[in-house]
Amino acid sequence: MAVSLQKGQKISLNKEAGGELTQVKLGLGWDVAQGPQDKKGGFLGKLFGGGSGGDSIDLDASCIMFDSNKQAIDAIWFSQLKSKDGSIVHTGDNRTGAGDGDDEVINVDLSKVPANVVSLVFTVNSFTGQTFETVENAFCRIINANNNAEVARYNLSAQGGHTAMIMAKVYRHNNEWKMHAIGETASGRTFHDLMPAITPHA
Repeated sequence: MAVSLQKGQKISLNKEAGGELTQVKLGLGWDVAQGPQDKKGGFLGKLFGGGSGGDSIDLDASCIMFDSNKQAIDAIWFSQLKSKDGSIVHTGDNRTGAGDGDDEVINVDLSKVPANVVSLVFTVNSFTGQTFETVENAFCRIINANNNAEVARYNLSAQGGHTAMIMAKVYRHNNEWKMHAIGETASGRTFHDLMPAITPHA
């Protein structure tokens, strides 16, 4: 049974998975908010529902690798889908949010994460600058890649004028991997813009 995380909560991934967890997937999903009209007067369903010439919500998941000095070592995002050491792989950019389940997935081989990397911070941001007012049912979840069982889920329920969120951190503590649900809102089109907000959480 997956644990449903609250903001600020920390858990042991091994404990929740019932054994050593080495291959994990971070899944990110979201839907278009179904309001009657957006602030520009257009109908959201028409704008974001995939109609002819319609726009879409393009949220991007990123993972930044930090060392013990809170220095960023590498970043995995839509312009670099694989970490330089090969331990983290992004499955690719979903530009619509259409469909059920995970819209973007980042695969992490915890056994191959370099020893000098102590934390992995996961973020989501709107590259097109759309705010989270247009997003609903957003979530991130950790999945045991060996059996596809969901280990933990964190609902990103904060709607508002922000364009990004620092979702969660997976980090080493006493020779085991833990997860911290951060859930801090921010603004920026890519993880580069978020670094001043991300680094304190590393």
